[in-house]
Amino acid sequence: MPLPKISAVLLGLLACNTVYYILSGRFSEALESVAWYALLILFVLEITRPRLAASAMARKMMRLGRLMATLAIAASAVLYAREREWLDAANLLLWIAVVALLEIEVQRPAAVAAHPKAYARTAVVLYAALASLVVVWLINGKWMNAWDATVWLAAFGLLELNMLQQAENLFNKNR
Repeated sequence: MPLPKISAVLLGLLACNTVYYILSGRFSEALESVAWYALLILFVLEITRPRLAASAMARKMMRLGRLMATLAIAASAVLYAREREWLDAANLLLWIAVVALLEIEVQRPAAVAAHPKAYARTAVVLYAALASLVVVWLINGKWMNAWDATVWLAAFGLLELNMLQQAENLFNKNR
């Protein structure tokens, strides 16, 4: 992630938010928070530690970790629907789209390098939709949800910028 000090602060804040949801939130919120935090750490490791990601065992462990986190996120979506927490469910679906985009960027950097503007536009639309949910939570007086969403947006925004920068470097290198 760019700006290592800011990234470290964001990771720390997200860890605190995760602990908050584990201690004070509904089970669905705690499960979702832990799963997203695990996915973020896995993405950061894969991007910032390419030698680690090159190891066959590490790749298997990262895939297993992503699979487990994905299953936990899917379970959270079901729980949100059962709880009739539609705003949380919408937020979750938007984040799934963001992670799908990031996964493409990690697994298929050449595709991103070939179409950087399309990926950037898609990312902007997704992040704008997520930012609009922050406003809705603020209007509804859900301060912790708004805070948590804002910190996640900042963390994934930095991650996205890093991925797009890597794609641009790859594109320029291949020219």
